[in-house]
Amino acid sequence: MKRVVITGRGVVSPFGSNLTSLMDGLEKSKSAVLRMPGWEEYKGLNSLVGAPAELKGENAFPRKIRRSMGRLSVFAALAAKQAAEESKIEEGLLKSRRLGCIMGSTMGSAEAMNEAFEIMLPNHDLSQLSSMGFFKCVSHTAAMNVAQALGVRGYVMATSAACASSLQALGLGYELIRSGRQDVLLCGGAEELHPIVTGIFEILFATSTHFNDNAWLTPRPFDARRDGLVCGEGAGVLVLEDYEHARQRGADIYGEIAGYSTCASGTHLSESSREGMRACMDNAIQDSGLKPEQVDYISAHATATIQGDQAEAEAIRDIFGDRVPVSGMKGYIGHTLGASGAIELAASLEMMSRGIIYPTLNLEDVDASCSGIAHVQTPLEKEIKVVVKNSFAFGGINTVLVCKKLDAY
Repeated sequence: MKRVVITGRGVVSPFGSNLTSLMDGLEKSKSAVLRMPGWEEYKGLNSLVGAPAELKGENAFPRKIRRSMGRLSVFAALAAKQAAEESKIEEGLLKSRRLGCIMGSTMGSAEAMNEAFEIMLPNHDLSQLSSMGFFKCVSHTAAMNVAQALGVRGYVMATSAACASSLQALGLGYELIRSGRQDVLLCGGAEELHPIVTGIFEILFATSTHFNDNAWLTPRPFDARRDGLVCGEGAGVLVLEDYEHARQRGADIYGEIAGYSTCASGTHLSESSREGMRACMDNAIQDSGLKPEQVDYISAHATATIQGDQAEAEAIRDIFGDRVPVSGMKGYIGHTLGASGAIELAASLEMMSRGIIYPTLNLEDVDASCSGIAHVQTPLEKEIKVVVKNSFAFGGINTVLVCKKLDAY
C-alpha cells in the first residue's frame, strides 16, 4: 500500500480567502459570528446568527464557467485553485488522468434552490427556470464545478454526508491513492450560509437561539451555557498525493495521512452516539498502526449542541482519558458543515507546524457532562506529531482521520 501525504491546502473561511487569514483569526481569538441582517423576515426562524464568508475572487474563472456555479461552488473552486497552486501542480499533471477531484457538501446551493422555488411555485410554472440553475442545485455541484474550472480529467466523485462530507472526501482520497488508483487528488468540501440551512437545523432543535444580540458569544462548544450550533460557510481543499510521486517532483509535504475510518452508529438519525464515535476513533487509530498514547492533539467536531458535545466528550474520554489536548474551532467560524472537516484539518496541520494548539473559543465553564478530557482553554505550546480529526454528522455518520508529521513514527 502506498503512503499518502498532503502537499497543498486551500481555504475560504469567514475570516478570509486563504489559510493565513484563518490562522490569524484563531491566533487573535476572534469571532466571525454575526447577527445576520434581514433574517428577522423569516417566520419561525429564531436563530438569527451566522458566520458569513466574503465572496470575492470569482473573476479568476471565466464567466462561461461561473454560470453553473452557486456560492458554494465558487468557494470550492477558489479553495481548490489555492491548494493546487500551493502544491505547485503543473498543467500537465492537473489535466492528466492520474489527478482527480473529490468534493463534498450537505446539498447543492441553498440560494439557487430558494430562487428556483420562488420562480416556480407561485404559478407552478417550470418554463421560467434557468438551465444553469440545475447545475447549481445538484448534490455533486462542488465536485463537477471544481473539475470543470480546473480542467480535471481523472477520478471525480461527490461525497454527501452533511457535516462529515469533506472528511469523507479526504478519507476516500486516502484510500484511492493508497491503493494506487490515482497519484494526486483534490479533496475537500464547501458550504454556503442561508436561512434555509439554519432553519433546517432549527427544526431539529440544534441551533443557537439565545445569543442573537451577542453573536460573538456563540457557539459555545463543551460549555455549560451552550445552546446549539451556528452555521457558517466556506470551503476547504487539500491536495493528497502518493508520497513517492510527491518526492519525485519536489513538493512540500505538510503531513501524512496515517489512518481513516467512517462508520454508522446505527441507532438514531439525529442523536449522536457515544459508542459510534468511540468505535470510529478506535478504528482510525488501529488503521494508522499507532496507539492512543501517541496522539498529541484531537481536533474535535464540537458543534455546541447539548447532546452531541456530551457524546463526543464521553467517547474521547473512553479512549484517551484526560491525557490528550482537545479543542474545537467552531466557536471562531461557526459550523461550516460539509466544509468543516477539511477547513479544520488544514488549520490543525498548520498548528502542528507551529507547535501550538489554539483553544476552544467561548469555552468558559466546562459542562459537567463534557468533563474528564483535556480541554484547551488558553493557547498551548506543544510539539504535535499526531492529530486526530473528528467529524460526526446527522444520520449517525461518524468519520475520523489520523494525520502525522512526515516520518514521525
